Amino acid sequence: MIVIIVACLAGGILIGKLAVFSLSNITNLIITLGLFVLLFSVGIDLGCNKKALRNIREDGIKLFIVPVATVLGTGFGSSLASILLRMPLNETLAVGAGFGWYSLSGVLITQMHSVELGTVAFLSNVIREVIALISIPLISRYIGSFEAVGVAGATAMDTALPVIVKSNSPDIAIYSFISGFLLTLLVPVLVPLALGL
Repeated sequence: MIVIIVACLAGGILIGKLAVFSLSNITNLIITLGLFVLLFSVGIDLGCNKKALRNIREDGIKLFIVPVATVLGTGFGSSLASILLRMPLNETLAVGAGFGWYSLSGVLITQMHSVELGTVAFLSNVIREVIALISIPLISRYIGSFEAVGVAGATAMDTALPVIVKSNSPDIAIYSFISGFLLTLLVPVLVPLALGL
């Protein structure tokens, strides 16, 4: 997957450099359509997972602890990054609010702010996902299963879910799915909110 991402990015850069006319109108349309397809796909995933919706009633408020802690921890880390990198707080918060969903956060920030910050968001969130996939087994073994779910961010419901379940008890799957789902819902809300600060 990482190879495909890098190849697509490199291909886009090459086409952008070789283009004899502006492609910005076409790319904006493609980005918008891609965003709609992405959100529609998330809806399909949720609709297909009947067990996840049923378990929400059984586990109640406990399901919200991990995503709330993830939002708070990411906000703290993003604030610290603002100080260390000498970047505006709203920009680092917006990048962090991607929670690992690189395709959406990169697109939103590019459209709402700049290509440069959108690229930073894209790369930061790709790196977050890669680090999560590598570290989840270690975090699960030495720290805890809920912490492993938190590290995955929004990807806890999709790409990181199999790694989380394999590294923990299958019972963690519902927590992982709900955390990823809630963080996924928050990305299109928190990214624009952070940029507006």
